[in-house]
Amino acid sequence: MKTVRISLNSIDKVKSFVNDLTKFDTDFDLVSGRYVIDAKSIMGIFSLDLSKPIDLNIHSESSVDEIVSILKPYIVD
Repeated sequence: MKTVRISLNSIDKVKSFVNDLTKFDTDFDLVSGRYVIDAKSIMGIFSLDLSKPIDLNIHSESSVDEIVSILKPYIVD
């Protein structure tokens, strides 16, 4: 598992983020405080506080580098 910090501060970013994640057959969780939701769920994402960066847990061992490269526009350093 790998964790990266992401920012989803607009509706368009959330839509494109979910579309990018659905290309992969792996599990993703978004963690904000004590809440953990499925990162492929648009409704779940909108239940979080999107004004701050969120942790994305990538539950994959094989294609992590490919996933991270596609998610570059959302990753906060």
